[in-house]
Amino acid sequence: MDKPTLLLLILVLTTAGYYFGRKRSLDIVSGKVQELHSLPSYYGYYLAMWVGVPTLLLLLIWLGFEGAVLSRLVVADLPGELQGDSGERAALLINEIRNTMAGAGSGSGDPSIQAAANHYRHLQAVSDWLLSLGVIALAALGGWFGHRQIEVEQRARNKVEKGTMVFLIACSTIAIFTTVGIVLSVVFESVLFFQKVPVTDFLFGLRWSPQMAIRADQVGSSGAFGAVPLFTGTLLISFIAMVVAVPIGLMSAIYLAEYASPRVRTVAKPLLEILAGVPTVVYGFFAALTVAPYIRDLGQSLGLDVSSESALAAGLVMGVMIIPFVSSLSDDFINAVPQSLRDGAYALGATQSETIRQVIIPAALPGIVGGILLAVSRAIGETMIVVMAAGLSANLTANPLAAVTTVTTQIVTLLVGDQEFDSPKTLAAFALGLVLFLVTLMLNIAALMIVRKYREQYE
Repeated sequence: MDKPTLLLLILVLTTAGYYFGRKRSLDIVSGKVQELHSLPSYYGYYLAMWVGVPTLLLLLIWLGFEGAVLSRLVVADLPGELQGDSGERAALLINEIRNTMAGAGSGSGDPSIQAAANHYRHLQAVSDWLLSLGVIALAALGGWFGHRQIEVEQRARNKVEKGTMVFLIACSTIAIFTTVGIVLSVVFESVLFFQKVPVTDFLFGLRWSPQMAIRADQVGSSGAFGAVPLFTGTLLISFIAMVVAVPIGLMSAIYLAEYASPRVRTVAKPLLEILAGVPTVVYGFFAALTVAPYIRDLGQSLGLDVSSESALAAGLVMGVMIIPFVSSLSDDFINAVPQSLRDGAYALGATQSETIRQVIIPAALPGIVGGILLAVSRAIGETMIVVMAAGLSANLTANPLAAVTTVTTQIVTLLVGDQEFDSPKTLAAFALGLVLFLVTLMLNIAALMIVRKYREQYE
C-alpha cells in the first residue's frame, strides 16, 4: 500500500473511531446525554485521538528512517568495488540506483546497478506492506484501548482539550525551532564569510564585485565585497515604492473608511486587495516589459539618459504591489477609532474633512505608522520585481533613472547554479541575508513599539 493510500486509510480509521466513540458513549447511558460527564462528541474525539495520533506518529517516524535504512541495506549488498569508502560515493550510488528504478538512470545498463535497483524496489514493497500492517495493528490496538476507557464518569472533554493543547504547543515549538534553525544557519555561514572578508570592508566598502579568481592570471576577478552600493540601491527602490504606496494607500483607506457607501466599500475593498494576491513574478514581467520601456522612451523624448532597467521602473511597480498593505492596515486602524470621537467633533461644529484631519488621523496615527513600517520591510525584502526590472549593476548612485541592484537580487545571483560553499563569493549571500534579516527585524520591532506605545485604549 503506497503512502497516499495509507494516509487516506488513517483518515478513514480516525473518522470511524470518532463514530464508534460517540456511539459507545450514547450506548452506555441508553441515549440519556445528561448522565455523561462530557458531550458525546468529546468521546468521539477521544477515541479518534487514540486511533489517529499513534498511527500518524508511526507513519512520520517510518518515513523519517525508511530511506536511510533501505539505502544502507542496498549498498551493503553491492560488490565491494562499487561501494567505496566515502559517504559521497555511497550517495552517488543510491542516486544512480533510484534513477535506474525510475527508468532514467545512466547506470541502467550495469548489471550490478540494475540488480541493486530491483533489490531496492523489493525492499520498498516489503517496507510498504510492513508499514501498512503496523498502521492497521496500531489503529486496532488504540481503538480497542480507547473504546474500553469510555465510561459515564470519564472526563473526555478534559482529556481532549489537554491533547489539543499538547498539539498546539508542539506546533508552536516546531515553528520556533524552525526560526532558530534558519537564523543559526545564516549566522554560521556569515561568520565563515567574515573570517575571509573583514566586516568593515563589507559594511563600508564602496565597490561590489564578488567574482573570485580561480587562476593567478585570471582577469576581471577583483573579489571586492563592499555592500554599500547594494544597500543604496535597495533603499532607493524602497523609497520610490513608498512614495507611490503610502499616499495612494492612505487616501484609499480614508475614502473607504469615511466617505464610501457600504455598497461601494463592499466592491472596492476586495478589488483593491486583489493586488496583494497577484504573484510578484507577474509584477516583474509587467515592470520589465511595459513600465521600464515606457519610462525609457519617455525619458529619451525629453532628452534624458534613462537605463532600460531603471530603479524608477522597479520602484513604481513595487509601490503598486504594496498599496494593499498600506490601505488594509490603515483602514483597519481608522475603523478602530470609536464613533463617539466623530460625534463629539461634529457636535463642536467640525466638518467631516476637519474631523478626519484633526481627530481620526491623529487617533489612528500609531497604527498607520506601524503599517507603513511593515510595508517598508516588505519592500526591502522583495525579490522578483527587482531581479527582473532593476538590473544587476552595483552602481553607487541616487539617480532613479540609472540601473541599480539590491540585496535580494545579489543573493539570488550568488546562489544560482552549482556553487562552492567555501568561497567568499557564495558565503557573501549569507552575509547579505543576515543584514537583510536584521534590518527587517528592526523595522518590525519599531512598528510594534510605536503601536504599543502610542496606542489609545478605547471602550
